[in-house]
Amino acid sequence: MPINKEKLAKREEIKGHNPDFVRPESWRYVRLQTNWRKPKGVDHHQRKLKGGRGRPGLVKVGYGGPKIAKGLHPSGYTDNLVYKLSDLENLNPKTDGIRFGHGVGTKKRKEILVKALESKFKIFNARVRTVGSKS
Repeated sequence: MPINKEKLAKREEIKGHNPDFVRPESWRYVRLQTNWRKPKGVDHHQRKLKGGRGRPGLVKVGYGGPKIAKGLHPSGYTDNLVYKLSDLENLNPKTDGIRFGHGVGTKKRKEILVKALESKFKIFNARVRTVGSKS
């Protein structure tokens, strides 16, 4: 059950007012994916914002989400990076979720995982490999 439902709902409501930001000319060429890329050309029509003229919107700071929903994971918990056991001490299991840092090895990851599970933390990337497995 997600927490902070009203904050997530506000985020979704504001997201609904924003245009779909697509890569310029991606509708024209199959080789271009639709994921956003900023137009950087000197004479680029979209960068110059020539009166809109049916062009999709540019990504700008004004399209950002609400301040109250910043840093929230889609589950409603705040997203916190954890590198060592002592990082868990300052966090609240009812509101804070944890994500293991990239450099945390399997041995330390298992230690933190045991402590986090007994404290009932929400864990976003709990992947722990056993010795010998390749996935």
